[in-house]
Amino acid sequence: MADGSLSQRPFLSPDKVSRLSAALPFWMSLALIPVLWLGVMLGGWWIALTPLMTWYLFSALDAALGVNIDNADPETEENQLFWYRLVTLIWLPVQLATLVALLAYVPDASHLGTAEKIWIFFGMGVVSGTIGINYSHELMHQKNKWERLLGDILLASVLYSHFRSEHLHVHHRYVGTPRDPVTARYNEGFHRFYPRVLWQSLTSAFEAERAMLARKGLPWTHHRNPFWQYWGLQAGFLLLAVGLGGWAGLGLFLLQAGVAIWQLELVNYVEHYGLTREHLGDGKYEHVKPRHSWNAAQKASNWLLINLQRHSDHHYKPDRRFPLLQNYDEDEAPQLPYGYPVMTMAAMVPPVWRRVMNPRVRAWRKKFYPHVEDWSAYNKHATPMPR
Repeated sequence: MADGSLSQRPFLSPDKVSRLSAALPFWMSLALIPVLWLGVMLGGWWIALTPLMTWYLFSALDAALGVNIDNADPETEENQLFWYRLVTLIWLPVQLATLVALLAYVPDASHLGTAEKIWIFFGMGVVSGTIGINYSHELMHQKNKWERLLGDILLASVLYSHFRSEHLHVHHRYVGTPRDPVTARYNEGFHRFYPRVLWQSLTSAFEAERAMLARKGLPWTHHRNPFWQYWGLQAGFLLLAVGLGGWAGLGLFLLQAGVAIWQLELVNYVEHYGLTREHLGDGKYEHVKPRHSWNAAQKASNWLLINLQRHSDHHYKPDRRFPLLQNYDEDEAPQLPYGYPVMTMAAMVPPVWRRVMNPRVRAWRKKFYPHVEDWSAYNKHATPMPR
């Protein structure tokens, strides 16, 4: 082949360069890793940089950059999404390498005090919750079994493997009804929601898998029950933590897992607070519509969270990849006043949350369900799934 022919075939065509540049903002999550290590190396106040960047920097960027209401063509071919998919695929080795290195190094780091070590793993939990669980959410919805496996490993690294079963088989089916533990009730503060959802999500996830096996004539102890995989992967991470960092490493690992779970459930709390599907009688509810999820179009936080804030479209098309999720305007779906970073911080202070959100829930009811006069039945706490 002549040398001249090589110059006519660039590695990246203009079209590929365009797709790469469009995808790059969604890679911003990777910047959290060197920030986390900066705190590890320098100690002191640097250890607070990771959560501050995740919560406050992206809140400031949202205020500065505004919203993005543009929609990609939902029929875009899979091969056009390579650069978007790649960040979700490489996150697992990045997060695991970071976690393993922290467990091996931090417990015996002489330049770090106990409080600094705790805060470093608090920051790791913010990363594994805000990014890791969110990416696992994207992966678990895909048809490719290898992507689903990556999602399972990410969830196991924060000891929340059952989230996959709960999310796919309970939340998406029962969202906006009393049967969904994750739908926060009107006037239910986060500090009441959190312990409730921790227990009910676990039990409803297990019951969903048990019921599916029972319909096939199989006991819950059958090897096809994914809880065996969940427990095995989680046990592996616990042993890894002890092996790398001893008992101190185990404690720090549990801390990061707890912080990650807290971050996830804060987002769950925000996504559907006070929104309910209309009860049609005989235990039946209307189909899920865009109006049953809170949405936020803030540009920077959607980059960080790979469009998770376009939540209405996710419930409409659960296996749609994140760059193709569609934005809805206020005539179709309720809008949050700020992005998730601000809203999750507000959720931690129930009086502030109620002041911001309760008037919006009441306006939503009046707009979409003016004929419903008694909402008391919609405010029940979640009940276990029927067998």
